Amino acid sequence: MTEEEARNWIADRHGAEAVDRLSRYVEALLAANASQNLISRSSEALVWARHILDSAQLLRFAPDAGSWLDVGSGPGLPGVVIALLQDQPVTLVEPRRKRAEFLAEITAQLSLSHVTLAATGVERVQSPPFGAITARAYAALTHIFATARHLADAETIWVLPKGRSAEGELDEARRSWTGMFHVEQSLSDSAARIIVASGVKARR
Repeated sequence: MTEEEARNWIADRHGAEAVDRLSRYVEALLAANASQNLISRSSEALVWARHILDSAQLLRFAPDAGSWLDVGSGPGLPGVVIALLQDQPVTLVEPRRKRAEFLAEITAQLSLSHVTLAATGVERVQSPPFGAITARAYAALTHIFATARHLADAETIWVLPKGRSAEGELDEARRSWTGMFHVEQSLSDSAARIIVASGVKARR
């Protein structure tokens, strides 16, 4: 998708005001990227298609989750984008100090009162089960399940964007994890996939 197509896709589904809110986030993200590596410099010119749409599309798979957990949130992708598009609580997990500081600043700046920041590893997070768990550019599928499973229950929907490695990672994960898994096409990249799972539990 082009940048205009990405913005139009979001506007069609979430309204022009959502695009305005996201534009404020994009402006802050690009400004901060000049001093720390939040996103690759080569992707700055395609930030809407490569990062914002890539994050926004995940809401399609858990629109009524009730609460979201974003593991390894980095600069807030996808967690801040999800928070800007709906009012359900979102928890951002980011142990790296500079990125956690950016997340604290941007969520305050954008008045995201329904966002909680956990500046620690996901293994240390204690919470009731989340309705949806996501992680973008964080770790292999098996590692995500192993480190975040204590924050899920049988109803939790895992929405995990992956690149070309999706099928291979899913095959590997099925050796030690069971559940309902399916693979969806990403809107932002014809080669990318999104793994959607529920009822995830370790094999005995």
